[in-house]
Amino acid sequence: MATKIPVTVITGFLGSGKTSLIRHLLQNNQGRRIAVLVNEFGELGIDGELLKSCQICPEDETGGSNIFELTNGCLCCTVQEEFYPTMQELIKRRDNIDCIVIETSGLALPKPLVKAFRWQEIRNAATVDAVITVVDCAAVAAGTFASDLDAIAAQRQADDSLEHETPLQELFEDQLACADLVVLSKTDLVDTETKAQVEQLVKQELPRVVKMVESDRGQIDPAVLLGLQAAVEDNLDSRPSHHDSEEDHDHDDEITSTHVILDRAFDPEKLQQQLQKLVDKQEIYRIKGFVSVPNKPMRLVLQGVGNRFEKFYDRPWQATETRQTRLVFIGRDLNSTEIESQLVEEGRRQEAEGRRK
Repeated sequence: MATKIPVTVITGFLGSGKTSLIRHLLQNNQGRRIAVLVNEFGELGIDGELLKSCQICPEDETGGSNIFELTNGCLCCTVQEEFYPTMQELIKRRDNIDCIVIETSGLALPKPLVKAFRWQEIRNAATVDAVITVVDCAAVAAGTFASDLDAIAAQRQADDSLEHETPLQELFEDQLACADLVVLSKTDLVDTETKAQVEQLVKQELPRVVKMVESDRGQIDPAVLLGLQAAVEDNLDSRPSHHDSEEDHDHDDEITSTHVILDRAFDPEKLQQQLQKLVDKQEIYRIKGFVSVPNKPMRLVLQGVGNRFEKFYDRPWQATETRQTRLVFIGRDLNSTEIESQLVEEGRRQEAEGRRK
């Protein structure tokens, strides 16, 4: 069996120094091929652009960046729609990746994300090497936990998918409770006595003995951050959370995917209507694939997240490839037989309508 891809989860509040830490890691990757998932909010994708601007970010086999931005909301609340399909794509490329780094948003609960690594289609290929929590020393000393409370409030407001209204102190405690390593940032902004007080406060919140290191603008030896081999998904019981009694995020083995390949062409709008009916009937989180469209030389790309659909033509069909409609459905407890039969029936209906015209 191939070695699992080690995944490092970096958590901490907005402005704590997570992006600086990852930039330094990429700039000093020591030959490692690192893929980065950034959980950014809003339309600008600031963190993703900052990481790409380091100029030496790793590239995939096509020359594209290995920075993936997950922009549809708090990662612990959109783990099915966003994280799961992205991880599937990375697993397909495992021969070209040495490790994965995930930068969560400041509002994300780390434990629900780690639980996703128990899902069957992920756990056989990837493992959480460590959860690293970045703590803003100056903000904790001030009792605010985050340096810019207005930015945190705006972040909450911008995220329509956020399912938890966790107070900052509880988020801070959850991030520490899940940590395998604590990185203390912005220590230059406090005196020695204050820094010692923050260190003591952090230790009180840690349920286990966890190493704490200081960061000077993210400059930490990669050997300290990577290769902890904690297999976090296998020992979550030792990482208490304020949300342990909730069942919302515990989907472990229920997430599945199914593929439909049809030698048929579809009218895009009518196909979307049929897909919408399936989404309304089943718990489908994501639809993606290619569609053959009658009398069109171009291949149609179709993507659906929940009730939102996007369609565009990406390139002409190649002379050597079969014009097929190929769709992947990701969701919970999917009825693959029903999905395929409804699409086959829709294809026949459209074909019959075409003959009558």
